[in-house]
Amino acid sequence: MDSFPDGYRALVIGCSGAIGGALLDALCSDPRCALALGLSRHSQPAIDFADEQSIEAAAEVLAEQGPFHLIINAAGILHGEAFMPEKKLADLNYAQLLATFQINTFGPALVLRHFSRLLDRRRGVLAVLSAKVGSIEDNRLGGWYSYRASKAALNMLLKTAAIEVRRNNPGAVLLALHPGTVNSRLSQPFRGAEIGRAPALAARQMLAVIDGLDPQASGQFHSWSGERLPW
Repeated sequence: MDSFPDGYRALVIGCSGAIGGALLDALCSDPRCALALGLSRHSQPAIDFADEQSIEAAAEVLAEQGPFHLIINAAGILHGEAFMPEKKLADLNYAQLLATFQINTFGPALVLRHFSRLLDRRRGVLAVLSAKVGSIEDNRLGGWYSYRASKAALNMLLKTAAIEVRRNNPGAVLLALHPGTVNSRLSQPFRGAEIGRAPALAARQMLAVIDGLDPQASGQFHSWSGERLPW
């Protein structure tokens, strides 16, 4: 991570997942990173997107160890024990919509609110993992209603926050990042183990994209390959 100063500090939210864990491992192995912390429902402090107060409380605790040069939200949900992605309108229901938006949209929105103030003012990046299927312009197949919509809403929140944060912290970069298909619990029901990349590789690729972006890229949507994606 050459764009960050020697001794930079990093934070990964959602470190208990495959991608989040791989991102944290990659940062911990970087000799230029002085501090790499992970947050999850089981960490200390804990963070739970179903508990609004835990997000604010975690930010308050970690402020003492900041400012952070890199913050990544890797938490997300596509399916759960009670549901799979909707294939048609007839599958839509409140419970699944609410559960998906809580993890993919509402939680990250509060991360933007409480954690963006922890960014270093010289070089600070806050990236949220989004998804290419959340691109309205790129949607050609349909289906996956709540997942697509939750990521599209996340993209709008990120774009809007980037405009506001730039006013007070011109050096900040707020970024929506598409990780691609990764072999993880999220993707395994959809041939993830067969067609997905290893989490460690995906983490290195995404960190390389982040490393190459300057403040002019704040509020943009990028793929793991470096491609800028349409909203």
